[in-house]
Amino acid sequence: MECTIKWMGDDGMAFVAETGSGHLVAMDGASEAGGRNLAPRPMELLLAGAGGCTAFDVVLILKRARQKVFGCSVRLAAERAATDPKVFTRIAFKYTITGTGLKPDAVARAIHLSAEKYCSASIMLAKTAEITHDWEIVEAP
Repeated sequence: MECTIKWMGDDGMAFVAETGSGHLVAMDGASEAGGRNLAPRPMELLLAGAGGCTAFDVVLILKRARQKVFGCSVRLAAERAATDPKVFTRIAFKYTITGTGLKPDAVARAIHLSAEKYCSASIMLAKTAEITHDWEIVEAP
């Protein structure tokens, strides 16, 4: 895996990442840090990556368990250290899984497997952050 980051010029703190798979992702800083607030902060993308990683796992595991899953959202709320390096110290994952007749045991298992075995991003973040997982099932109409 590889990625190239390019600074967009001396009038701000915007950067563009080009991933090894050829995709572009913009990043920017807050105005107080010289940015123009045009794109997410790098740490926001790190958090989003963890959310995307675990959501992918949970949906895949539920599909493989033949659960009728129609939706999955994950809300992440994070706290960071007050001093540099301002690593994540706490991250709360809140899953909302929508489907028909979803088995609570299957949902709990999918989240557990993601958290403990498959989601490289959140497992890596757990080295500095206390991570919690909460979930709810919403019955699809």
